[in-house]
Amino acid sequence: MTSVLYDVPGPKAILRNRIVALITVVAVIAVLGFAVYRFWDSGQFSASKWYVFSFSTVWSQILTALGNTLAAFVVAAVLSLVLGFVLAIGRVSEHRWVSVPVMAITEIFRAIPVLVLMMILFFGLPVLGVRMPSYWAVVIALTVYNGSVLAEALRAGIESLPRGQREAGYAVGLRKSGVMAFILLPQAVRAMLPVIVAQLVVTMKDTALGFIITYPELLYYAKLLSSQQGRPLLQSAFVIGGIYILMCLILSGIAKWLEARTRRSPKLEALAADQAAVMHDSTNTELIGLQYLSDSANDSRSSGPL
Repeated sequence: MTSVLYDVPGPKAILRNRIVALITVVAVIAVLGFAVYRFWDSGQFSASKWYVFSFSTVWSQILTALGNTLAAFVVAAVLSLVLGFVLAIGRVSEHRWVSVPVMAITEIFRAIPVLVLMMILFFGLPVLGVRMPSYWAVVIALTVYNGSVLAEALRAGIESLPRGQREAGYAVGLRKSGVMAFILLPQAVRAMLPVIVAQLVVTMKDTALGFIITYPELLYYAKLLSSQQGRPLLQSAFVIGGIYILMCLILSGIAKWLEARTRRSPKLEALAADQAAVMHDSTNTELIGLQYLSDSANDSRSSGPL
């Protein structure tokens, strides 16, 4: 069925779209071909530029750096989600003594760049006599920043739900905590899942900022690998960049699998059916009440004085 908000393109529009698509494809192929030619002409594909990656020691160190990257990302991602849920619930609280301070904390931490937070934790705290390892400086900075961003995404998801969802939960006897935990949050997570996944991808890529505070992750090792004279700079960037791309694709695949699984969840289907039944019952009750008032008004007119 064709949407009424979309006009089916005519012959001229189809021809114009095909021309634009052809020009775009030709331009992309031309740019890629020029880049490949320049790499080939400058000898970047020669074996001497890639020989360093033929040593097993290099790959073992790359795997070690990858483990450090994943260790920081996993802990930061879990803590960011926990902090995001806590801040989101505080933001939608009906008590201003809770919502206002939480809003201030969220806005402040969203405004500070991740790198600045890392440098404050790693270089600033020793001035006060507190020394923090680079690992925890990376994790805490990523957690604080991404947790505040996720909190705003979850808050937007909660507030975008129809008000009838809350009322349906209260109608079946749930308290505020039950309505939030069993009705609002699951639907908000499903609605904002693409935003959550995108922010987790940002969290994974922001672990690369840890090389500035000497955290031995992938980018830090790539810098060490290409720091000496004659070492492959572009080749290291390609290999490390390819690893980051692969991790992001895996994370996106897991997110799509979770989204498809939640859509087929029998618990969510039963919850939606219960909510629909409650809304249907409340609608029938209102209709019965209106019919009763109408009948009463007719009776009073018929029994009145002539």
